[in-house]
Amino acid sequence: MSKVHFASAKLAEMRAEASLPAKFKRMLEQYPMNEMFGGKTVAIKMHLGGNLGFTTIPPLFVKLLVTAVKDAGGRPFITDGTWSIADARDRGYTEEVLGAPVVPAAGFNEKYYVTVPIGYRTLEEADICGEIMNADAMIVLSHGKGHGHCGWGGAIKNIGMGNVTCKTRGAVHMLSDTSFEWNEETCTHCNLCVDNCPTKAASFDDKGKFNIFVHNCRYCMHCVTTCPQKAITINEEGSRYFQAGMAYVNKACLDTFEPNRVMYINYVMNVTPLCDCWGFSSPSIVPDVGILASMDIVAVEQASIDQIKSENFIEGSLPPPLAMDPETPGHLFEKIHHKDPYMQCEELAKLGLGAQEYELEEIK
Repeated sequence: MSKVHFASAKLAEMRAEASLPAKFKRMLEQYPMNEMFGGKTVAIKMHLGGNLGFTTIPPLFVKLLVTAVKDAGGRPFITDGTWSIADARDRGYTEEVLGAPVVPAAGFNEKYYVTVPIGYRTLEEADICGEIMNADAMIVLSHGKGHGHCGWGGAIKNIGMGNVTCKTRGAVHMLSDTSFEWNEETCTHCNLCVDNCPTKAASFDDKGKFNIFVHNCRYCMHCVTTCPQKAITINEEGSRYFQAGMAYVNKACLDTFEPNRVMYINYVMNVTPLCDCWGFSSPSIVPDVGILASMDIVAVEQASIDQIKSENFIEGSLPPPLAMDPETPGHLFEKIHHKDPYMQCEELAKLGLGAQEYELEEIK
């Protein structure tokens, strides 16, 4: 079984050395970082958030990681998609604070990428960001939280959706064989669907009819999730295809690195129901968990999801129209988003990218 290190957010005593940042430093000491990253360029792949979001990973933890990589002889840089770089400094993500440059993964015009073959259903190829492909090693530093399309958004989503161009991201979503329906009778034209569309694909025409500009649509389902009247629906029978598509993209990306050059760290704090890409933050739905790390992406995701339990759900934490259905079987995120969060782990395991069984070792 793969080993997963776990640093709990709980303090055993009121000392700085018992706090999560101190445990995180001790966690990093468990890994042979000199062997993994010494003399290497190291891409620290994050989700830097946007707009008024504030529940992304605090800069202190990023700085501690950067320092550890530098001490090991590595040359780290922080990277994410082009669109999130412009206001990353609003959350403290600057070279001055972090000690490493912050660069767009596919260049400032999203034209720096490498096209690789995939060959899964309609996903014939993927455009993987050039800064990722050009790095010698990678640390996937993910904020664990809910996700409307995946159920769970952690390391797998960070790679599958974040290491590719917008074009490829849309192509992966389209594996769901999606088609939209709009119920004109129940729609109140509150405009939440339009306001929350990240690509401005959703709109109402001058006659009040809802439209989606398919060329711009990423199939992210923000319009579906935000509609309080459930007037917009999408065929989600192909959810397994979408999860498998993410798995294939993960494999294509990870295959470019030498063995033992990729490390996965999940920051499972401020566990919000929605992805950081929404541009705003809502309350946590469970108490803070901590940080999990592993060299096995499947194991760290499985362990992270296991730590989030329905019995710890914080009543009143969900923004409407989201709701927790206690009658729905399965994981807490399945009760909220009606998506099995473990499905992505299953799909990566099928491709030999890791194991769902793991051994949890707690950092004291």
